[in-house]
Amino acid sequence: MANTYCKIYLHTVFAVKFMKAQIKPKWENRLHSVIGSLINQSGGKSIIVNGTSDHIHCCFYKKPIVSESELMKIVKAKSSKWINESGHLDHRFSWQKGFGCFSFSESQRNQVYRYIKNQKEHHKKLGFWEEYLKLLESSNIVFDEKYIFHELE
Repeated sequence: MANTYCKIYLHTVFAVKFMKAQIKPKWENRLHSVIGSLINQSGGKSIIVNGTSDHIHCCFYKKPIVSESELMKIVKAKSSKWINESGHLDHRFSWQKGFGCFSFSESQRNQVYRYIKNQKEHHKKLGFWEEYLKLLESSNIVFDEKYIFHELE
């Protein structure tokens, strides 16, 4: 073939370290914009970024030359730097080390978009821990619950 044509849709999820509710309503929309811009600058095309006080969901597509791990490493590092330099918190902010990544098709785009857009409403009924386990299970991802999140002891 003369050219490569590819559109890889992804839904990623990552949490605040120790699942602490640190993302404040006053600046969360700006954080979502920063994360969307970082996805765009790093080889992806952001569709929607949303979440709650303790985690973020991203819906985007990317080129095959950019790995999911590298893209999320950049997004998480630069967004935590933005939070730390913004003065929004009086302590150091960090994301959990890992992330969840789920692929989907063009025909599922609107469904994933609505799911991410309605995060706050969704979490009135279901906690993040339960939500994340359901995402892993529905994607048939093998996991060990003791390695899902780092919690404060």
